[in-house]
This record gives sequence, C-alpha cells and structure tokens, in this order.
Amino acid sequence: MKKKWSIFLALFALLAAQLACAVGGEPTLSNVRTAKDEDGKQTTTTFGELDTVYIVADLANAAVGNNVTARLYVDKVDGYDHGYFGGESSIDITTTDVGLVYFYFEAPDGGWAKGSFYVEVYFNGTLNSTVNFTIQ
Repeated sequence: MKKKWSIFLALFALLAAQLACAVGGEPTLSNVRTAKDEDGKQTTTTFGELDTVYIVADLANAAVGNNVTARLYVDKVDGYDHGYFGGESSIDITTTDVGLVYFYFEAPDGGWAKGSFYVEVYFNGTLNSTVNFTIQ
C-alpha cells in the first residue's frame, strides 16, 4: 500500500508542476504600439509637434528581473541622419503583478521636428519590436 501511495504522490506532484508551467508560462512582451496615453487606448502613429509619444506594450507572465527598454531613433527628418539616436528609457520589473508597460518621449524644447521616427523595444536585451510614428 505504501508503494502505491508513493507512486500516486509522485504522479500528483508531476501533474501539479506541469499545470503550474502551463498556467504561468514564459514572460512575453506583445502588442507594442504608439499611443497618446499611457494605457495605450488612444493608439495612433501620427503626433503633433508638442505631443508626448507613448510606447505601450502588454507584458504577460512578468518575472522579477525582466527588463524592457525603448530606444528612439530618427527615420526621416530634415537635418538629421537616418538612425540618429534620440534617447532611451528602461524599466526593470520588480513585481510579477504587471500587465502593461509604457514609456513616453516628451517633445523636446521647441517641439518635435516634422518627419518620421522609430522606436526599438527590447525585452531582456533582445529586440522584440519596432514601432514607427510620424510628427506632422
């Protein structure tokens, strides 16, 4: 009887471990978008010269120690080379209770230059997404 009970407990532990992995899963960053708000509900790819540009993404199964970084670059703007680095912002995840992450880039003094820009979003050091936006 002891042997059957031990086998049952071992199988139960294995099943519980598999279910925990299936429910939790690996951390993933998805649905990266530009928006006019930190909640990502006012999505747009076109902004005005004085607008703040938000980069919003969904983070599933967050783990403490995850890192998300957004890097801003010039695409096509008069007076700037393509790929000109415009700045960076980074978030270190300190809790597993995260479902949404956002960054924002405020208009520089005098406003954004008209043209197109892109933001590369990195998740744990690996390029995850690139989003484009235009200043009109």
